[in-house]
Amino acid sequence: MDFEFDDDLRMLQEQVSDFAAKVVAPGAEARDHAAEMPQELIGQLADMGLFGISIPEQYGGAGLGCDASSMIVEEISKACAGTGVLLSAHTSLCVYPIMAYGSDVQKQKYLPGMATGETIGCLSLTEPGSGSDVGAASCRAELQSDGWHINGTKIFVTNGKEAEVMVLLAVTDPNEKKHGLSAFIVDKNAPGLRTGKLEKKLGIRCSSTAEFVFEDCVIPEESLLGEKGHGLRIALSILNGGRIGIAAQALGIAQACLSEATQYANTREQFSRPIGTFQAIQNKLADMAVEIEAARVLVYRAAWRKDNDLEYVQAGAMAKLFASEACSKAANHAVQIFGGYGYCQDYPVERLLRDAKITELYEGTSEIHRIVIARSLV
Repeated sequence: MDFEFDDDLRMLQEQVSDFAAKVVAPGAEARDHAAEMPQELIGQLADMGLFGISIPEQYGGAGLGCDASSMIVEEISKACAGTGVLLSAHTSLCVYPIMAYGSDVQKQKYLPGMATGETIGCLSLTEPGSGSDVGAASCRAELQSDGWHINGTKIFVTNGKEAEVMVLLAVTDPNEKKHGLSAFIVDKNAPGLRTGKLEKKLGIRCSSTAEFVFEDCVIPEESLLGEKGHGLRIALSILNGGRIGIAAQALGIAQACLSEATQYANTREQFSRPIGTFQAIQNKLADMAVEIEAARVLVYRAAWRKDNDLEYVQAGAMAKLFASEACSKAANHAVQIFGGYGYCQDYPVERLLRDAKITELYEGTSEIHRIVIARSLV
């Protein structure tokens, strides 16, 4: 197995890395403080073609695979984790299920706009009483003469403020446990749908995390995504792919931590010499480098398996679990290397530490991923 990028993908990586350093990174601190994703930056991401990287060429996208989308999320997340997850959620949580389960009419309706970035996507899955237990959802969808009527509340919707279209999971048969959920494509302007509060978060603050309230929201009958009653299967397949995207985000954050810590260790002097010459600091840098390299292999192995139509549930869970925990360790080491300065907002590792934690929580907690991995073994 060769996880090295070919020449075309390597060239794309260089372009995205340069874009991230020159366009995304300079405003990262300001976006974090403002808790806002500027429309100008979304337009610049769209101009780079990053929203359509996985969408087939026939719908206006680049038609590339999970390796390319993971690489882009990693490179952008090095500069700004909130911007990285904007792309990851759009691609893995909304574009993917429409591509995988949508009808030809649905694909033609939504994918061209999603490829250009004119339409941002999101996933409405989590509820106040339904997180890790997807099957405990209570948001209802009932088919009536004028279409599906939806009632309920969804929370923690990444891209909720920016999105114009969502994939929604709702209960269509409350008497069925395994086949009671169905998936739908819902336009943000659907009557009866309103955006509730925007969460105030510890990290990835420029990424919006919204609540959606459905109050007799009516959508057309043809909004059903895939088959009725197959929502749980669709949701799990979305999450399996989404884990790779978040693992790539964690990888990018961790790499940024190592870069900042290494640079600081080479320039900060104590006792008349750079602190990087002290073994205690070198040990931290070495541990960070080893875990980041291991995480990179796991992330791109999972992406490779997905692109080659191989089973990737275990591989994705391993990548997400290891990369996210390596990310948090790297952020803690980076702050420790910076000392008191690392605790101050004048230095980027403070933001990186706050951004790192979420990677252990969303797209499945570390505890859930250990369960997924263990079940695949026993």
